[in-house]
Amino acid sequence: MDMQISQISKGDRDARSIVSAGAMSREHLILQLNAISGAAYLQAGLHALTSYAGATHYLLVRSDLIQESGLDFVVSSDWPFDLVRRLATELTSSYGRIGELEKCMALFQSSIAMMPDDASLPVGVGRQYHALSFNVGRTRFSLLLLAGEAVMLSPERLRDVGLLAGYLASSTRCFEGKLERDFDLTERELECLFWIAEGKTSDEIAMILGISRNTINNYITSVMRKTATKTRSEAIAFAVRNNLV
Repeated sequence: MDMQISQISKGDRDARSIVSAGAMSREHLILQLNAISGAAYLQAGLHALTSYAGATHYLLVRSDLIQESGLDFVVSSDWPFDLVRRLATELTSSYGRIGELEKCMALFQSSIAMMPDDASLPVGVGRQYHALSFNVGRTRFSLLLLAGEAVMLSPERLRDVGLLAGYLASSTRCFEGKLERDFDLTERELECLFWIAEGKTSDEIAMILGISRNTINNYITSVMRKTATKTRSEAIAFAVRNNLV
């Protein structure tokens, strides 16, 4: 599907003062998305959308699965895993209080929420996060964005991000079956994946398994290559979705 976005509006030009002076243009964003291909299309596309919005981290979830047990609702994320796990309870509680009409009205409309006071955040990241909801067919998704402290995100850019996130999600559904069939993790790789999901460092896993730290890092690198993920958090999210841990 080809997508064309109109020239930058006056509202978007004004919003640059909110995001940052060097914010990515719409034209640059479209060029980046058009240049992405392969199994990592969704993750790379979400990284581009996060940068365009002026945010630092993204978390894409399936809203229809939020009230299920575990973290099966996570689609893709570069949030720290402990932060995703901490927020899961809050999302389940808040989503259950919203009626269907409110959920429909919230589509493509950015909302702001606050992280729990006891949540541990990455250095320099603000406690509030922006949430965007959109549908792909009958499936409802939410994109949660973290930004730097005291950074305000442009509503115009967030609207663009919501629309393009829906496009990315619909365009990559054909990869789901391929990803689930193509990865083949060894027993050692699964062990490492389990322990990083438990929050263990490479040094700690090395002590547990009785092998060197470098070997552990090699196993984890292999896991990320096979699962088309770029960070440990993404690899863990992939493992949770596919019932590997």
